[in-house]
Amino acid sequence: MNHKRAISFFTLLFFCSCMYANPPRFRVLALYENGGHHVQYRAAAKIWLDKLAADSGFAIDYIQRPDSISDNFLQGYQLFIQLDYPPYGWGPKAVAAFQDYIGKGKGGWIGFHHATLLGEFDGFPMWNWFSDFMGGIRFDNYIAGFAKATVNVEDKQHPSMANIPASFSIEKDEWYTYNKSPRKNVHVIASVDESSYTPDSKIKMGDHPVIWTNPAVAARNIYIFMGHSPDLFENKAYTTLFRNAIFWAAGGGKGQ
Repeated sequence: MNHKRAISFFTLLFFCSCMYANPPRFRVLALYENGGHHVQYRAAAKIWLDKLAADSGFAIDYIQRPDSISDNFLQGYQLFIQLDYPPYGWGPKAVAAFQDYIGKGKGGWIGFHHATLLGEFDGFPMWNWFSDFMGGIRFDNYIAGFAKATVNVEDKQHPSMANIPASFSIEKDEWYTYNKSPRKNVHVIASVDESSYTPDSKIKMGDHPVIWTNPAVAARNIYIFMGHSPDLFENKAYTTLFRNAIFWAAGGGKGQ
């Protein structure tokens, strides 16, 4: 090997060693819609997530449709974030792979907002498994004009609630209601105080969980209702919750 080739070889070796010296702590897949009413939220979320990933040493990939989801595809990810995508319009392959991923605890899951848009929408039937996953609920109504509200933490010991106050304010959201509270079938972490709605609304459901986890499945999972406005990424309680949820859910196996 001559001198120039030796330099080139060792330079390449150096760069390769640097590339693999610090592999990602874990890999995240985020699914979101490329359109709809939440474009600004998703844009803000991607900026925030990319920075968090770079600062914290994990990798994140994005897809805009579930078509590519399969058993083999999901093997590469320790966390699935349903950033803004409803539980309908998934093909059979994606449905089977996702249910297996969650049911067998192959990775963690965080769902936001649209993940509880459960029912018959756009000509698609109810995904009954997903309804059970979310506590056996069906979407009923929402506050289309938005409302400010106070969220009360019920399980202060849950890892997702670390460094979050006992109650915090959300400046505006749609506050979905369901045909029933999921409480009997899930572990509620936080609920919204409907009496705090500003402006007030008649669209209420009484017991109204907005953050919960389902301990009946093997995967670590958490649903966080709030996910409509990009302003959420200026809310310290929300970003702390999001960050906590990522590192908890990416931990793998079952846990509350």
